Amino acid sequence: MLGHAIALPAPSAVLELLKPVTWFPPCWAFLCGVVSAGVPLSGHAGEIALGLLLCGPMVCGASQALNDWYDREVDAINEPHRPIPSGRIPGRWGLFIAWGWAGLSLLVAALLGPVVVGATLIGLFFAWAYSAPPLRLKLDGWWGNAACGLSYEGLAWVTGAAVMLGGALPPVEILLLALLYSIGAHGIMTLNDFKAIEGDRRMGVRSLPVQLGPERAARLACWVMALPQVVVILLLIHWAKPWHGLAIAGLLAAQVLAMLRLLEDPRARAPWFNAVGVLLSVVGMMVAAAAVGGRP
Repeated sequence: MLGHAIALPAPSAVLELLKPVTWFPPCWAFLCGVVSAGVPLSGHAGEIALGLLLCGPMVCGASQALNDWYDREVDAINEPHRPIPSGRIPGRWGLFIAWGWAGLSLLVAALLGPVVVGATLIGLFFAWAYSAPPLRLKLDGWWGNAACGLSYEGLAWVTGAAVMLGGALPPVEILLLALLYSIGAHGIMTLNDFKAIEGDRRMGVRSLPVQLGPERAARLACWVMALPQVVVILLLIHWAKPWHGLAIAGLLAAQVLAMLRLLEDPRARAPWFNAVGVLLSVVGMMVAAAAVGGRP
């Protein structure tokens, strides 16, 4: 009993719990924020490195640990090999890691200014609201996808810009782009849910493919991805950045072609679209960031 009480998780199990594969989207959005600020990168390597650490391994990692803790009973049935149900993260260490990592995230954020602290607090709140009772936003595709989109794209983008602006609130152009791509990420999250339709239905998770059916959910996801990009194109033209707008229009046209193929068989082709269509969208994010940052 004493040995069990003081058992420590192996570092490899902790790393698996924090899910490095999920860190790319917020880190990419953070870099978009960095570029959109229009500040020379030289002399800011330390702040950029801290910001990447905060958005990826810290806040995103804490959210993944929190999610696994509150899903431990379901995972014990469906995915018993995961760190918590397998016992590689023993006792209540999963919860301790989640909240300890969240606390460390706030300490890192405090080094980067008040706006970053605010964005981190909002991100951690959504991490809790997504996974933990009583809200458990993940049980409904409308709310859960919105929380993920705002956290992974919008808050990370604002954080990157704020870091480069000395901790100040970014201008309205940057905030608009962050919001629009957050909305588009809602569609990306919907398509990501296609891989778990049957499991979600059995476990009572009301993802949009479960609520609407695969065909309607895929059409909705395509519209939710495409329309914000149309608004971004119009905004860039209004801001006298027509070449950047034209570049995003070309990327969107390629996405539409991929969407048409997706809609022929949404369940079978959702993974393919996540590899092809989503890549085109995130490239467009950086093009938009370069536009407002005054870069070619």
